[in-house]
Amino acid sequence: MDILLLIGGLILILIGANGLTDGAASIAKRFRIPSIVIGLTIVAFGTSAPELTVSISSALKGSADIAIGNVVGSNIFNTLMIVGCTALVAPIVITSNTLKKEIPLCILSSIVLLICANDVFLDGASRNVLNTTDGLLLLCFFAIFMGYTFAISSHPDSGSQPEEIRVLPVWRSTLYIIGGLAGLIFGGQWFVDGASNIARNLGVSESIIGLTLVAGGTSLPELATSVVAALKKNPEIAIGNVIGSNLFNIFFVLGCSASITPLGLNGITNFDLLTLVGSGMLLWLLGLFFGKRTITRIEGSILVLCYIAYTVILILNI
Repeated sequence: MDILLLIGGLILILIGANGLTDGAASIAKRFRIPSIVIGLTIVAFGTSAPELTVSISSALKGSADIAIGNVVGSNIFNTLMIVGCTALVAPIVITSNTLKKEIPLCILSSIVLLICANDVFLDGASRNVLNTTDGLLLLCFFAIFMGYTFAISSHPDSGSQPEEIRVLPVWRSTLYIIGGLAGLIFGGQWFVDGASNIARNLGVSESIIGLTLVAGGTSLPELATSVVAALKKNPEIAIGNVIGSNLFNIFFVLGCSASITPLGLNGITNFDLLTLVGSGMLLWLLGLFFGKRTITRIEGSILVLCYIAYTVILILNI
């Protein structure tokens, strides 16, 4: 049964990613909205819906390690594995604006989480906890991010509009987006349920489940959406989806979860949080200094290898 959930979830995710990308790109071209804005908002929020559902439900059930590990692991997976795999399929061109503003903002979100999650080191507390104050602070950062996103949406020329994008009727674009989101949400949930059941039957801890299987499962929509967007010659949606999802995960998903109930960090360590910060810095450096603002296939393979190394270290430390 768990294997069927995995396969069925994956099929739904792939179908949903294709529909969502077509609908979102069509709306972007029809209303002259920059593709990067679509990637940072509609696509990113939609593909982050599984993280939101899993983290909040885990927080309410007292499984803080799954709630936090899901976000931290998903963001590491997004930055290293998704960008890496997408670049292996088709090199990703990063715009100057994304390199100077969006990626540094993504790095900042990781640093903010690192600071909020280090009560023992910074304040001499008995344990590390993301409390209500931390949650509200993250939500304030989310409001700033949304303000920035709407600001760049007022400059249509800031994003490219590839001719390959097919303009669909508004009703069909809307149907594609809604249907795509539904496929992503339900497909992600099925995949996570199947993966989590298998992992628990093997006796793996909640923190490892959150950082790996749950994180990878809830990030499958981002992976599918980014690869499909890259194949359809719309790299701004691909990279915007990853960056938007990472920001959404930390500022909104964790912000909401910590505001609802304090989240104690037990199995989530500074190694995981520093890996999160380092992955964002690696992406920025690759885009800044190599390949003329293009994540090439070689650089994509480096990102994938870094994620594999991180996963191996986690498994060895079980």
